[in-house]
Amino acid sequence: MIDMSFLEGQPLGYLLSRVASALRTQVVTTVLEPLELAFPQYICLRMLSHSPGLSNAELARGANVSRQAMNIVLQRLEDRGLVTRPDSVRSGRALPAELTRAGLDLLAQVDIGVGEAERTVLANLSERDRRELKRLLAAVGS
Repeated sequence: MIDMSFLEGQPLGYLLSRVASALRTQVVTTVLEPLELAFPQYICLRMLSHSPGLSNAELARGANVSRQAMNIVLQRLEDRGLVTRPDSVRSGRALPAELTRAGLDLLAQVDIGVGEAERTVLANLSERDRRELKRLLAAVGS
């Protein structure tokens, strides 16, 4: 049984961190590891699915990793045929990244597992409460 009086007095950041940690652990162990995909790689795929053509720097900021780390993430995704970047661009140095068909297919497969992981982590909530939680988090995060 959860001691709600204890949790209600906790800072929002602490509570969000606990949920994020539980969800990340569930996603990594049950979904990503079997597919030999690291969490930053998943985040990169997710970001590119919403915003094709992002640069290494933009992806690094969104995934909260260094540009050097994101370059490694992108290289590994390219090596697997999940992401493509041009060899050069007309102006500037930023190479826009895009998902390949294989990347889109893998992301669709991952999304199914992520949904299952979410349901596991939020099992103590009703379906209505899960939708409301997502709605509230989206409102706060916008």
